[in-house]
Amino acid sequence: MSKKTNTLLFILGATVFNLLITMVSLVTLMIVYFKLIAPVLPESAAAWGMPVIFVGAIGLSFLVYKIVLKQITKRVDMEKYFDPIFNFRRTGNIKRLD
Repeated sequence: MSKKTNTLLFILGATVFNLLITMVSLVTLMIVYFKLIAPVLPESAAAWGMPVIFVGAIGLSFLVYKIVLKQITKRVDMEKYFDPIFNFRRTGNIKRLD
């Protein structure tokens, strides 16, 4: 496979992984909240539970994603197998339009 194909497959796989981690985090936090925290809170404070759980699940998924991606980049030479998504390398062939 080419580097472009590897890059595309990696991006698709990473997106699916991130969505899966977000869903697992959301369900886990909801179970913890409704079983342990919601019965203790008054009803006025319980209304804030779902927005906090949602934001917490997104934050937790990004944290897990960052840790997993860091481990992958330590073990795999990314430049060998993947094309850069954004090419910011400067070349000496830039012509000025003065």
